Amino acid sequence: MSWSVGQVAGFAGVTVRTLHHYDAIGLLVPSERSHAGHRRYSDTDLDRLQQILFYRELGFPLEEVAALLDDPDADPRAHLRRQHELLTARIERLQKMAAAVEQAMEARTMGINLTPEEKFEVFGDFDPDQYQEEVQERWGDTDAYRQSRERTASYTKEDWQRIQNEADELTRRFVALMEAGEPADSEAAMAAAEDHRQGISRNHYDCGHEMHTCLGEMYVNDERFTRTIDQAKPGLAAYMRDAILANAVRHTA
Repeated sequence: MSWSVGQVAGFAGVTVRTLHHYDAIGLLVPSERSHAGHRRYSDTDLDRLQQILFYRELGFPLEEVAALLDDPDADPRAHLRRQHELLTARIERLQKMAAAVEQAMEARTMGINLTPEEKFEVFGDFDPDQYQEEVQERWGDTDAYRQSRERTASYTKEDWQRIQNEADELTRRFVALMEAGEPADSEAAMAAAEDHRQGISRNHYDCGHEMHTCLGEMYVNDERFTRTIDQAKPGLAAYMRDAILANAVRHTA
């Protein structure tokens, strides 16, 4: 049994245009076509659409959804377990937010003023949506931002895997240099910094040495970046910043 694009849109609560887009980018290609060339979706297609919508609801971008679903080493049960874990975490977060709203309602009714910490405690240290808005606000009008958006829009699963592998390898190099006692201004550390800069230029946007030093400063001045980078090794963000600066100096002096 198969269903038309209109029927599937009705089942899933999405637009026909969305399904056409998923087909165009290869994310959800219908298994069948009618004699007139119209899309026809099978049970397997509906299962895949369900997985796509789960991941989209959890905030995954389309390219990451494709990479996850097309991973030959992953089975459907693994996807369901991952989604269950993520949804459970979201439910817990929403429950905390609901409790915070109830607290605010009760406090307002009783005339109690909540402290700023109490008002925003539920959101924790970092809000991804706020961060995305910050990116748009700070860099949305720059050539680098537009260039990055244009390049990454056409990336395939293999492209993203390559970029991630490159980033992981660079992190391991920097950590190894730190553990070997190499100064941040050593030839080896500056070479790693230069590879980091060239990787950005190759994969995202043209990154000159001046812009690269700005990124290095952000790694230590923005605690969100510092916290993420230092997960590999405490002090890594500062070490990278110093290596980036030393590399820029030797290229611009």
